[in-house]
Amino acid sequence: MRNDLSFIELNARQRARLLLDQGSFRELLDPFEGIVSPWLGMQGIVPQADDGMVVAKGTIDGQPAVVIAIECAFQGGSMGEVSGAKMAAALELAAEDNRNGIPTRAVLCLETGGVRLQEANLGLAAIADIHAAIVDLRRYTPVVGIIAGTVGCFGGMSIAAGLCSYLIVTREARLGLNGPQVIEQEAGIDEYDSRDRPFIWSMTGGETRAASGLADALVGDGQKAVKQAMRDALAKGVPAVHRSENYPWYLPRLTTFDTSRQADSQQITRLFSKEDRS
Repeated sequence: MRNDLSFIELNARQRARLLLDQGSFRELLDPFEGIVSPWLGMQGIVPQADDGMVVAKGTIDGQPAVVIAIECAFQGGSMGEVSGAKMAAALELAAEDNRNGIPTRAVLCLETGGVRLQEANLGLAAIADIHAAIVDLRRYTPVVGIIAGTVGCFGGMSIAAGLCSYLIVTREARLGLNGPQVIEQEAGIDEYDSRDRPFIWSMTGGETRAASGLADALVGDGQKAVKQAMRDALAKGVPAVHRSENYPWYLPRLTTFDTSRQADSQQITRLFSKEDRS
């Protein structure tokens, strides 16, 4: 019998409450505020009162923190005008706190398929705001991303994951710019079979992302394990060089990659091997 309950099985609000110190959870713009997308109802889609985005203030190890968690059960965790604005504003306020002498940390629980197609342009603009806010905030304090499962992290939000100071994944996590169905639709099933789960996880799963250095910690699906990994990441402080700033190391490797061959996990791991990385 396992002694560490599943983190993946928690919803967004439960994840945020778990990661904050006990008793410190205080939700901003909670469902009672009724901040909903104005675009879903007119398309016959039932909106959700928090638009699938949970923003909670509190403390982590006694220090001020904000935890932002995406609810993957609503619209696949997709990002729209309201949900994206909630995340961007929370990050911007955390940066302002730091400039005012309040060292506020940030943790992002990322379970999202990317932009919400019903709100494409507005969602994309919100995601761009999120990117800018992460880059601003990470100058002062670590921004920790967590991808646990079951949706994964795709589209423009995969860039947000790459901008985080540290990224924590489980074996069940997936991370990629395009989702499997999108790649299959564009390139064909022979190139990328979205129904081949072992293949999908071998390419974009947590183990491969951690082995290739695109994630910083691989943990089991346990609440204690994920929370400890988050605490360890925050304790490291701001990295001397963020992963996204190390493009002189990545670009030459990408230009030499042989795209005529079907990629596999071994190729990806070798391509981004941590050896000789400066």
